[in-house]
Amino acid sequence: MFADRAKIYIRSGKGGDGHVSFRREKYVPSGGPDGGDGGNGGSVIFTVDKGLNTLVDFRHIRKYCAQDGEDGGNKNCRGKNGEDIIIKVPEGTVIKELESGKIIADMSGGNERQVILKGGKGGNGNQHYATATMQAPRYAQPGQSARELNLSLELKVIADVGLVGFPNVGKSTLLSHVTNAKPKIANYHFTTLNPNLGVVDLDNGRGFVMADIPGLIEGASEGVGLGHEFLRHIERTKVLIHLVDAASTEGRNPVEDIYAINKELEAYHEGLAHKPQVIAANKIDAIYSETGEDPIQKIRNEFEPKGVKVFPVSAVSGQGLNELLYYVSDLLSQINEPPTVFEPEFNPEVDIVTGTEPFTVEYDKAKNEYVVEGPRIEKMLGYTNIDSEKGFMFFQKFLKDNGILDELEALNIHEGDTVRMYGLSFEYYK
Repeated sequence: MFADRAKIYIRSGKGGDGHVSFRREKYVPSGGPDGGDGGNGGSVIFTVDKGLNTLVDFRHIRKYCAQDGEDGGNKNCRGKNGEDIIIKVPEGTVIKELESGKIIADMSGGNERQVILKGGKGGNGNQHYATATMQAPRYAQPGQSARELNLSLELKVIADVGLVGFPNVGKSTLLSHVTNAKPKIANYHFTTLNPNLGVVDLDNGRGFVMADIPGLIEGASEGVGLGHEFLRHIERTKVLIHLVDAASTEGRNPVEDIYAINKELEAYHEGLAHKPQVIAANKIDAIYSETGEDPIQKIRNEFEPKGVKVFPVSAVSGQGLNELLYYVSDLLSQINEPPTVFEPEFNPEVDIVTGTEPFTVEYDKAKNEYVVEGPRIEKMLGYTNIDSEKGFMFFQKFLKDNGILDELEALNIHEGDTVRMYGLSFEYYK
């Protein structure tokens, strides 16, 4: 099964908490602090696997979590770092933040390894907080929180040349004739459900990669048929070969078909319609005209004055294919543009806002108290020793940095007023 899109959830590892402990030695009643640091959490890393060509594995596994770091221990024992999680994707995979659709990374153009989410840093043990005046600190630093993201993955194939055209005009047949690709071929619409890739080998190392882009019909840019599923694969190509049924074996007008497909390309992405294009007028071995009119000449008269070269070919017999391929190779040699690599638009290190868990600051009129609540505050109270002077200062700085003191001031709190936080009460002083 071919799959070129997937949605997954990723989470980095949380940093281990620092430890609070003190040396316990014989004849040393009050040893110094020896709490170890927490280990770092594991990171989420994407790598390119050249052996993969679809995203089908992500249909079965949608959740990827790195390992948390271990908490620190006594005797200065540092917690073990959490293991990274390595996610393998095919070359050409574009990683996006799901909600915004912004690009995080394009796994192509030499970018074969990317750290998407860094693991949380381990917290310091209480040994780091000993000072001349505070020789027995009873608090340690918690590990940094894990980070999480919902991602969309899109595979955009990497090919020099894209084959476009209506279904059943012979794209798969042409690809199988000139490359090592073995697409399934049958005589009905949408027989090709995969963007097939093949390598065209020419003399003097002038080969190139060609992709058969399936599913294009009128309305494809609006999601009609399968067009929207595969138009993305044309974005990286440098040259388009527009294949048409010159013999009109299905009663279609080849000139109208070319205009219809180009309209869909432009509607999907303006730049696609302006890519260098070559017309391959296929099925010349099946041309029969009672009026004696030459359909090839009709196509030439329409498009060659616009700078689009027309080649009469037969994908079945191979007639005219060499001239087409060498012309395309020459065209590619004149294009000095680097391969299309999509620039990042979303940086998880900057754009994921951490530490903003909600809190509430309210005045309880019945009890004449100011009540502060929120998950981060509860966590801080859990690991901070507010009975010590330094611990209380540490907690006060947290309240200030997070804007909680400003919220209390906005409620007209006065010195000596009571502030309650999860069962603990404090007198407010500036």
